[in-house]
Amino acid sequence: MKNYELTYLISPDFSEEEIKALQEKIVSQIQEIGGVLGEVSGAIKKILAHPIKRRTSAFSATLSFQLPPEKLDLLHKRLKLESNILRYLILGKPARVLARKKVPEVTIKPKKLAKPKVELKEFEKKLEEILGE
Repeated sequence: MKNYELTYLISPDFSEEEIKALQEKIVSQIQEIGGVLGEVSGAIKKILAHPIKRRTSAFSATLSFQLPPEKLDLLHKRLKLESNILRYLILGKPARVLARKKVPEVTIKPKKLAKPKVELKEFEKKLEEILGE
């Protein structure tokens, strides 16, 4: 089974009860075809950048699930039959790694100490020696 994420836009004409009923219907359809449900987020009303089917706003909902890849086409067909879904997008997600990788130890080398600053008198002596005064 592969991990997927489904994001869909619902018509803004729906009430909260109708949205919850549609979400439950989608969840049950995924489970009917052998999917395992993950996270489900509630619907959030959003203003669309471009009108979709003459609507400028919609409810956006996201859910994650696992499904055998050969059953994905069946889910696409079922989602297309829902007239209340304006648009949907199914993305494949990589499997989460449960075991943490060992981080190699890093040894920090101490910085070399800077040379001590030269006194002004010593600097003037060196300068006189170089210039030959």
